Amino acid sequence: MSYRIALAVLLLAVTTACGSPSAGQGADLRGKVYVSSSVTEKGQPRAMVEGTRVELRFTDDGRLMANAGCNQMQGPVQLDDGKLSVADLGMTAMGCPKPELHQQDEWLSKLLSATPSWKLDGTNLVITGSNAEIVLAPEQPATLEGTWTVNSLVTQDAVSSVPAGVKVTITFKGGNMLVDTGCNLNGAETPYVLDGQTIKAKLGASTLKSCGPVDEVENAVRATFENGEATHEIDRATLSLTNASGAGLKLGK
Repeated sequence: MSYRIALAVLLLAVTTACGSPSAGQGADLRGKVYVSSSVTEKGQPRAMVEGTRVELRFTDDGRLMANAGCNQMQGPVQLDDGKLSVADLGMTAMGCPKPELHQQDEWLSKLLSATPSWKLDGTNLVITGSNAEIVLAPEQPATLEGTWTVNSLVTQDAVSSVPAGVKVTITFKGGNMLVDTGCNLNGAETPYVLDGQTIKAKLGASTLKSCGPVDEVENAVRATFENGEATHEIDRATLSLTNASGAGLKLGK
């Protein structure tokens, strides 16, 4: 074997070794969101507060955003050598409705601050601390189909919450849109056409009785589709519907 061939073989071997890190090493998690599918502590399942889960979001600018059902945590993250290291993990100070949520926040904050190990197991992300392990699956992007609940009303100048006790849903199913306010708009099917980001739909005639706080939301729904179409945008589990003037709705699944 000539010197040149031997050198080429050696360089190929070194390049292959450097380009084949062990499982999870060097993987790029930026721009991805993971949600917990199982949580264990000391080898036993750890009960999460009802309706909550662990969410980890790795931003494009190298930060980790974490949530366990109440307060938001975030900080710059390093993923070298199979370790998840968060510098200066900060947390909001919202008043959670249950003490258990505060305790769950503190548990997750302590776990993430202790430089746990991480690896990818197929598409799942596994975070392992000294006494706990979280298995997280990639968050599946929401689709327009299904039922959405109106959370906020948008005007050109402000975003306001839906009045307390009012629940309004919009369902997209099989080419039909159903708006249910429990008052004048009560789930009648309205055909819609999806043209790129534009939803084309004309709300039919309805009664015009007054229903107290519901009136504000009904008026916002009508205004959103007043010209027979609205632009839609989905960001994770939030749907934004906007008319040509910038007014509209924000909804969640």
